[in-house]
Amino acid sequence: MTDLIRVVLADDHPLMLKAMDDLLRAEAGFKIEAQCPDGEAALDAVRKYAPDILVLDVRMPRRDGISVLRAVRSEALPTRVVLLAASLDDEQMLEATRLGVGGVVLKEMAPRLLVQCIRKVHAGEPWLERRAAARAFELLLRREAGAREIGSVLTTRETDVLRMIASGLRNKPIAERLNISEGTVKTHLHSIYEKLGVRSRSELIIYCREKGLI
Repeated sequence: MTDLIRVVLADDHPLMLKAMDDLLRAEAGFKIEAQCPDGEAALDAVRKYAPDILVLDVRMPRRDGISVLRAVRSEALPTRVVLLAASLDDEQMLEATRLGVGGVVLKEMAPRLLVQCIRKVHAGEPWLERRAAARAFELLLRREAGAREIGSVLTTRETDVLRMIASGLRNKPIAERLNISEGTVKTHLHSIYEKLGVRSRSELIIYCREKGLI
C-alpha cells in the first residue's frame, strides 16, 4: 500500500477549509492531520504533526503565510509548503521562492490542480503558478541588473544613501543612520544625481523603480 500523504490545511475561511478537506478526503492517499484557522495554529500544527505538506493561505490572521513559511524554514522543519492565494504580488512570489516554497496555487484554479500540486510537491517537484513565477523572476533579474549597474557607478556610501532614499527616508534620518552630517548626505545626493543623470529626488525614485530596486 502506498504511504499516505499527511497534510495540514490552513485558511481563515471556514468554507475554504472544509472544501479543501472534502476534496482531499475524496482522493486516495491523503490523511488530514489538522485544519487551522490562522498562521500561529498552522505553525503549531506543523511542529506537532510534522506533516508531509502544509497547504497555507497567504493572507491569514496572527501570522501571514509568508511569515509561517519563513518560520518553517528557519526552524528547519521538514514539511514542504504549498501556498494558496487569491492573488500573489511579485514581492510575495519572490520571497516565497527565496524561502524554498514547494508550490503556489491560485484559488481561481480548478480544485483538481491543488491535488496535482500536492502530489508533485510531495514527490519533490516544484509547482509554481507560471504567470506569477515569471513576473517574480523578471523582477529578480531587473533588480540584479540594476544593482550591478549602480554598483559600477556609485561608491559604497552613495549606494547606501540611494537605498535609504528609495525606502522613503529624508536627509536627516539618513544622516542619523549613517552617522554623518546632513550636509554630507546632500553632497552624496548631488553626486548620485550627476552620476545617474537625474535632476531631483522624484526622478531618482522613478529611476530606482525602473531598475526594480523598489
